[in-house]
Amino acid sequence: MKLFSLFIAVFLCSVAFCQDAAPTQDPYPKPIERSEGVIRVGFVEFASIPTVAGQPQAARMMLLVDEPGTKRLFVNDMVGPLYTVSYDGKTVTRYLDLNAPEWGYAVESRGGERGFQSFAIHPQFNQRGKPGYGKFYTYSDTSQFANPDFDTPGKQHTHDTVLLEWTAKNPAAARYDGGKPKQLLRWKQPFGNHNAGHVTFNPLSKPGDADYGLLYFGAADGGSGGDPFKAGQNLKSGFGKILRIDPLGSNSRNGKYGIPANNPFVNKGAEALGEIYAYGIRNIQRLFWDSKTGAMFMSDIGQNAIEEISPVTPGANLGWNIWEGSLRYFGRQGAIPGNARADKSMLYPVVEYDHVDPLLQGNVAIIGGFVYRGSAVPQLAGKLVFGDNPSGEVFYVSADHLPEGGSGAIRRVLFEDRGTARTFLELIRAKNAQQGVRPASRADLRFGVGPQGKLFLLNKHDGTIRLLTPGGSKR
Repeated sequence: MKLFSLFIAVFLCSVAFCQDAAPTQDPYPKPIERSEGVIRVGFVEFASIPTVAGQPQAARMMLLVDEPGTKRLFVNDMVGPLYTVSYDGKTVTRYLDLNAPEWGYAVESRGGERGFQSFAIHPQFNQRGKPGYGKFYTYSDTSQFANPDFDTPGKQHTHDTVLLEWTAKNPAAARYDGGKPKQLLRWKQPFGNHNAGHVTFNPLSKPGDADYGLLYFGAADGGSGGDPFKAGQNLKSGFGKILRIDPLGSNSRNGKYGIPANNPFVNKGAEALGEIYAYGIRNIQRLFWDSKTGAMFMSDIGQNAIEEISPVTPGANLGWNIWEGSLRYFGRQGAIPGNARADKSMLYPVVEYDHVDPLLQGNVAIIGGFVYRGSAVPQLAGKLVFGDNPSGEVFYVSADHLPEGGSGAIRRVLFEDRGTARTFLELIRAKNAQQGVRPASRADLRFGVGPQGKLFLLNKHDGTIRLLTPGGSKR
């Protein structure tokens, strides 16, 4: 079998796919720089999210969102609850539990990737009389099956993923006081991994902008490995895409949401789904924007070789599963070095790293991220910040001089903890020791942005939200 794979690699190279015949999981053999250019920042233990009764681990925090109208932060736990946190971090309230039987959408949270994936709050959430008043959206896996809007070939069916719209009567209420949610979209999931992604509104859009009130969300390729249904490049599939809808519209096929007239594939008829904003996605984790340039970025977890942060433009093909990052994808053998970024119709990453880098010790899965244009943590000004989810390493590159792929420009962010520079995973383990629990084997890092550009770090192992500061620690 290995000889056959090598023969295929040589054949592909013979038709100008590459210059080096051997596929590899180590296409960037120069390690990420450990010490040069390291930025050290401080942190404060800002708030604690409770562990759900009966759960074997701390809150599995996925996302932190600022809601300026009611002056609260919202944070979700992957097993089902949605919490609010006061701006001073002192008050944490369970706002909603997706598992409550009256909603009818019990969360499927078995395994590491299924659960309450993401949520978004309409920009008009606290604006009485506006069409988005009281509305927010949840993106979650559920054990309840029903007719899907997006299906996959084959008989596999592990669970469904649903995008729901909720409407609060009083947005400022301590707990959700509205009725049952409206289902906007449903996916039939063939596997237990690569289920969904991030759901968000463009934070830079203002009333009157063409993008205002439009909902973006990532839909991963459906799982298993290697995109077995070839969803990423299939414009008729709702998997492997970044989608954009008008949640308050009604011109979709199911009549429950709108398809924006300026979406890039809206006039393609049966050839493409009008909801698609960009395609060629594997397992998208975050969407984020640069407030200085307006540029949009995504973080996409790689298969066997390359993790990537990529720009996103309307109609862009991000490459999967033809390309993994800047290189040709070659299944379990990794990627084919040589002839990188050769197809000019693709949109390639600004930064990427491989799975063999010794700094990451085999724990590899990229997570974005933000472009920091604030002043509260001046060390990070002008930096595109991202991290490695399991290892807890936090990285940056210059946002004003973006690289053209590869890992050469990547530098580290470490955390000042009583005079010692630590990784995020080391902070979690120190907290675990205080809690008297087994030290975490991974970080499961997530980022959040709050009021005045405050920066937060989340994880799934100690229940602690940390606020970044210019220097020093406070526990």
